[in-house]
Amino acid sequence: MLKFYYNPISVNTLRVWVALLEKQVPFEPILVTLDGDQFETDFTAVNPLQRIPVIVDNGFRIIESLAILDYLEAKYPTRSLMPSQPEDVAKVRIVEMVAVNELQPATVPLTRSLVGLDIDDQKLDAAKKRIISVMLFYEDLLGTHSYFIGEEITLADIVAGTIVPSLPMFGFSFDLYPRLKAWSERLLMRESWQQITPQPEVMEAALPIVRKILEQRL
Repeated sequence: MLKFYYNPISVNTLRVWVALLEKQVPFEPILVTLDGDQFETDFTAVNPLQRIPVIVDNGFRIIESLAILDYLEAKYPTRSLMPSQPEDVAKVRIVEMVAVNELQPATVPLTRSLVGLDIDDQKLDAAKKRIISVMLFYEDLLGTHSYFIGEEITLADIVAGTIVPSLPMFGFSFDLYPRLKAWSERLLMRESWQQITPQPEVMEAALPIVRKILEQRL
């Protein structure tokens, strides 16, 4: 059975977890607590870069969440999470890369502030402006569709959708983004999202670990 090394507070983990659930791929979950066990010999043997997520499928190891998503789509094409039309494939990649390269890094300064670490006001303001620009971009891209690519969920929704719904935690309101709000609510109602969304007490307990990880990035 496929082995899935994960932690419920990791955004990179969540996107892989949702894909596994949406595709109904059986897997063995292996929790990596991130309070030091990611540096232990056993896990380092699995991923020398000491990061999650990792999957091991029939002895084949894949690291990096986007690579894992591509592997799952190729290895387990039913149900498909990638459209077939070239224009739609491009849109999926655009949404993914904006989420990973623009939105996710912009949440780091806000997370530092949330857990009580010092952060330069200019960096904080720049992060907030970048997040708003991404929200505007996604709002426009959604158009009148239920999901980014029409009426079926794709990897675009999974990658962006494991970040965007958490933005209110950082003080961002969806009131000016009705399409994004409806899309986020639609995702959160899916069984896969309900399974992977951490409970408030889990998030509260994870804050010291998040703080420690961010401190190590200094």
